[in-house]
Amino acid sequence: MSKPSLNLCFFWHMHQPDYRGSDGVMSMPWVFLHAIKDYYEMPWLLSQYKDLKATFNITAPLIEQLNLYTDPLKNDYFLSLWERDPSILDDEERVWLIKTCKSTQYETMIKPIEHFSFLYHKEELSVEELIDFEMLFMLSWCGNYLRHENTLVKILFQKEKGFTQTDKAQLLQVLCDFVSTILPFYARLQKEGVISLSTTPYNHPILPLLLDMENAKRANEHTTLPDNPMSLREDAIEQVERSITLYEKTFGTTATGFWPAEGAVDEESVNIYKECGLSWIATDEAILFRSLDDDTRANLYKPYDYNGMTIGFRDHGLSDLIGFNYRFKSGHDASEHFMQVVEPIAHTQEDATLFVILDGENAWEFFENNAYDFFTALYERFSNTTWCKTVTMDEVSKLENKDILEKLSPGSWIHGNFDTWSGHSEKNRAWELIYQTRRDVDNYVGEISKEVAEEIKFHFLASECSDWFWWYGDDHVTEFGLEFDALFREHLIRIYHLLHVQPPSDLFIPIIAHKSAVSFLVKPQTSISPLIDGKNSSFFEWLGSGSVDESKLYSTMDRVRGPIEKIHYGHDHNTLFLAFEGQIESLETSSQHLQVIIEETGENLSFSMQKPYDDKDTKLVIDERLEIALSRAHFKNNSTVHLRFEIIQGNDIIQTMPGYGALYVDLDETYANNWFV
Repeated sequence: MSKPSLNLCFFWHMHQPDYRGSDGVMSMPWVFLHAIKDYYEMPWLLSQYKDLKATFNITAPLIEQLNLYTDPLKNDYFLSLWERDPSILDDEERVWLIKTCKSTQYETMIKPIEHFSFLYHKEELSVEELIDFEMLFMLSWCGNYLRHENTLVKILFQKEKGFTQTDKAQLLQVLCDFVSTILPFYARLQKEGVISLSTTPYNHPILPLLLDMENAKRANEHTTLPDNPMSLREDAIEQVERSITLYEKTFGTTATGFWPAEGAVDEESVNIYKECGLSWIATDEAILFRSLDDDTRANLYKPYDYNGMTIGFRDHGLSDLIGFNYRFKSGHDASEHFMQVVEPIAHTQEDATLFVILDGENAWEFFENNAYDFFTALYERFSNTTWCKTVTMDEVSKLENKDILEKLSPGSWIHGNFDTWSGHSEKNRAWELIYQTRRDVDNYVGEISKEVAEEIKFHFLASECSDWFWWYGDDHVTEFGLEFDALFREHLIRIYHLLHVQPPSDLFIPIIAHKSAVSFLVKPQTSISPLIDGKNSSFFEWLGSGSVDESKLYSTMDRVRGPIEKIHYGHDHNTLFLAFEGQIESLETSSQHLQVIIEETGENLSFSMQKPYDDKDTKLVIDERLEIALSRAHFKNNSTVHLRFEIIQGNDIIQTMPGYGALYVDLDETYANNWFV
């Protein structure tokens, strides 16, 4: 074998959902907050190291919403509240503003700022304290670039407290000016050859399903198709063309590549990309292994040519190390580990190319220092490594050692199929409503003006967004399921109103109307690391946790009700977290005990309800609710555990939980399928 050589293609996916309502106002501030923390910082960090390169995918909704910050108070509801003097906020506005500020990651973003942490734990805030709280919230989201390079941000950090409305106005202006530089910065780095840029079909649709719903069956022969499906090929082409047009308007150059939404591909969608002038795409390793009928990992470390289109296939495991595992390590240790797992590929594969593709924004708030220590250590290592060079996807597309791929199996990044967006009765019902509306428009005999036709097209394309289908069915759960459902159906209802036609009654029937009544078990969607304080105000720290609704269990199983009505659970790398809600006052005023039984180890932990408990492996606090943190030391070497809970008074067992048996927890679950979209 010749001298070890590895092409490493880092590929960062930058995306936010479209938060705009019918009035055009963004209802949540996450585009702005990630803009001041991540969207500039990620390419900036890379650019500090000579000869390092990467690829960034920037979606159409993100581009359009970033451009709205020329008028932030008009276009961002949160900022319109944040900018006001707190004394003129009504109660609802004040509560929502504080909750949004408290949704910030505590350990990595709030705790390092001493006064922010102090105010976070206060029950009530004066007007002056709320101004400080708002300012420190915004400063906590300022990334390392702003903290190092921006004069006002540095002055405000030094001030620490005693902020004024003038400080708020000045900071908002500086940050909005900064946001306006982000997209031009990407364009400049692309022109300099430091990065490649790509985008995604306009409304983030699953293009292969628009083209041919039979693709769902081809990817999983056991799935169920919607009734009477039809091809939406014209819409699929429109989704691609609109995105390319926005890309070229934004970056001043011709689009060369795409990350298909959800990594969803099939042969026909690739042909459309090629016809639209694209030269490369990327997707997940599952698609390659299905296409080759061979899951030998050595096949992964090279680019492929399918019908003239270069395709890079993501190394799922290595990508997840960065997104989910390295947050628990120091920057030095994480970078060392990554080098150790990557270097053997260079030594065992001839002219290898490795694709590391993941979310470029959401992971870093779980790292200390916004992952600055990790990236500086990692990039420094690669800058001084002789066996590896970083490459962009544009450069990969020009490599000569591509293997020919004779066929491309249809599928997505999740298990190589489309089950996340079709197959379940709810998902299929949504597709059937789109088909019904399309047929009604096609059969309409009246005149349709050019303006109305364009608005109808807008609503059809919006209804095809993958996000609607993600939330239907049982595989993903959100408290806002009914709202997503209503937004989806409203796009189709609006089409009938534009035609002055009465919409079918089907469109007014919620697709997930009965879901909340039967879904007593919600599995965790992401890792959590909440503060154990027994407060309901810590809601956002538990966002993404699993839950068991004992009240629904009792209604379906007709059992005697106990004091606990709901259990929340989740974990991070080191600790399992539990929260119990219900008639907490009755627990505190009695001589009851909570027993936690770990089936795998036989350990039986007993806690009095009348006092807190805190040692190195266990913490319990009872206040507005009962919260517990259990170190993994309790579970010994078990990566999966089954837990049961009993409330005991004397010799009487008042309640056993969960009502269906034991709570199963996979402590090694990374929740990767719920992250990268």
